[in-house]
Amino acid sequence: MARTVPLGYSRRSMPRWPSGGTPPIAPVPRLRCMQEPEQPPVSWGPPWRHARSGWPRHGFPWPARVFGAGLLVVVQVGGTFGAAHVQPTSRPVDAAAVGLLLAAPVSMLLIRRYAWLAALLAGGATAAFFARGYPFGPIIIGFAAVVVITVLRGLRPLAWAVVAGVLLTATLTRVGGEHGPNWQVLGGLVAWAGVILAVGELVRVRRDRAVSSWQASQERRRRQAGEERLRIAQELHDVVAHHMSLITVQAGVALHLAERRPETVEPALRAIKDASKEALGELRSLIDLLRDDENPAPRAPAPTLAAIDDIVERSSHAGLTVTKDLVGQPRPLPAAVELAAYRIVQEGITNVVRHANATRVAVVIGYADGALTVRIDDNGLGGPRATRLEPGNGLRGMHERAAALGGDLQIGAAPDGGLRVEARLPTRETR
Repeated sequence: MARTVPLGYSRRSMPRWPSGGTPPIAPVPRLRCMQEPEQPPVSWGPPWRHARSGWPRHGFPWPARVFGAGLLVVVQVGGTFGAAHVQPTSRPVDAAAVGLLLAAPVSMLLIRRYAWLAALLAGGATAAFFARGYPFGPIIIGFAAVVVITVLRGLRPLAWAVVAGVLLTATLTRVGGEHGPNWQVLGGLVAWAGVILAVGELVRVRRDRAVSSWQASQERRRRQAGEERLRIAQELHDVVAHHMSLITVQAGVALHLAERRPETVEPALRAIKDASKEALGELRSLIDLLRDDENPAPRAPAPTLAAIDDIVERSSHAGLTVTKDLVGQPRPLPAAVELAAYRIVQEGITNVVRHANATRVAVVIGYADGALTVRIDDNGLGGPRATRLEPGNGLRGMHERAAALGGDLQIGAAPDGGLRVEARLPTRETR
């Protein structure tokens, strides 16, 4: 048996699949308009750019974190030795001071996984540093960074408690020190505490706003995708159901007349050809619209009220007597209103062909003040019984089209005992 060669391969270039047969069928990608909204960014960057947790999912690269911690060590240790020269009354920097200065850089390495531990470690080391009387200096930089990140991780109460603990410890130790209160240091600590908390809250507010904006945009995209799915489903149903129903009825008529009246078969076959050609044309236009990502404008004009005459003519080949009447003075209408009216008439006649077993259909288009009315009456087997049936895709689609324009659609018994479908579509013309 000859081996099947997929399109784009030759017998030499085709890969050998493990199963020995044809390549597996790949899932068809979904249209861009139907895809689920994208997830928030996951690459490392500023915390407020990442909406899910406020912090990069994968964090900064490990070498970058180590480099940042090392740079912080150099700044804090070197700056503290420099501060000791201008604060002669402070305690000399010793090995214990250097160990306390290393706490904040180490906390920066831990904060991605253990924010609460990093905050407690940095806060405890900073409080101990000031309690032992070491010089006031760059140790506040690492502590400030840890507090800000702790706020971003959602641990605001812990961040505030740590700042309050450090400030309280420094105040008690510096006021009661052997050299008397150092108001300059205390004032600096209070100012730094305010700046740290203000920066943390500012960044948090910006992050929260970014999260809200991102969530709103994703919800808007989900809603637009749902509306697009509904619109495509309505268009496909209306096009396929209408034309295929007419083709089915006309084919049945042709088969019935083939033996008795062969001369009447040709018009039925020609009607089948025209209906199938028009259905393929509308489907092709819809597919072209979905494929065209760069230019979403439709290549073919949407059906209008004038095209209802074509529906009337096609329906006559299915054994129906369809009449169309206009009430009121015709005027230009928005394209969306004309399309909805056309589809409602199309679906209404389709339902008559498929379900009503009717012989006459009356379509009345009324131009009212600020609205367009569409009424479809038949003399089939509808009436009160049909109004109690569970609505299918067709009736549901007509209701949705009317509701999308702010109108309504009513279904009831017609005067002749059949079914009446009446829609009111607000026009909202621009004066």
